[in-house]
Amino acid sequence: MDAPRAPLTPVERKLWHFLIDHVATHTFQPSVREIAGHFQIPSTRTVAALLASLERKGYLRRVAGRSRGVVLEGFTGGIGTQPVPVVRWTADGRTVTEEHLTLDRTLLAADNAFLVRTNAEDAPQHAVREGDLVLVIPDARVPEETPVVARVGHHIIVRALERRGTSVRLAAPAPDAQDLILGDGDDFRVLGPLGLVLRLTAPRPDDPEGDRA
Repeated sequence: MDAPRAPLTPVERKLWHFLIDHVATHTFQPSVREIAGHFQIPSTRTVAALLASLERKGYLRRVAGRSRGVVLEGFTGGIGTQPVPVVRWTADGRTVTEEHLTLDRTLLAADNAFLVRTNAEDAPQHAVREGDLVLVIPDARVPEETPVVARVGHHIIVRALERRGTSVRLAAPAPDAQDLILGDGDDFRVLGPLGLVLRLTAPRPDDPEGDRA
C-alpha cells in the first residue's frame, strides 16, 4: 500500500471528524462514554473498537489508562480541518511520514489523502513546479488523460496518464520533455490522481536556509 494511512469506513470517518472538531472546540478529547452518547452507541466496547481501528490505520494514538487518552496524529488546526501527512520514499521503497500539514477538510476528497514533494521536473501543463507539494488521492479511479502523481524509481512526477494494455504512458508535461512508457519490470507506481498543488514561496520559520520550494 502506497498511502501512509488506510481509508476509513463511513462510521470511522464520522468519528474521526468528530474527534477533530471536539478537540478544536474544547482543547481536549471526548471520553469513550461521551463519544458513545454523541453517536447513540449503546456499548462503550463498540467505541473502543472504533478507536482501535483508527489507531491501526494511523489516524491517532491512544494512551493506556486514560479516559481521554487519544492523540490525533499531526493535528494542530481548528474546526473543519484535519492533518495531512507529508510522505517521502526511502531508498528501499518504504514510506516515511516527515510531518503533517493541517488543511481545510473541504479540500480533501479522501481522508487518507497525503502530500508528497515533486523532485524531478516541472510540469507546466499541470501548474506544477519541481519542489511543489502535491496532494495525492489514493485508491481513486483515474480516468484517461488525468494528471496523476507517480513514483518512478525515487522520482516523484506529475503527468497525464494513458493506459496501453499492460503498460501506461505518462505524457510529457512540457515541450522539452519526453513521454514515459512504463510496464512490467519497471520500478514505478501511479500513486493517485493529483488533488491539489501547494507551493511555498517563502522560507518557513523552521527552514531559515530557504532550501524548500
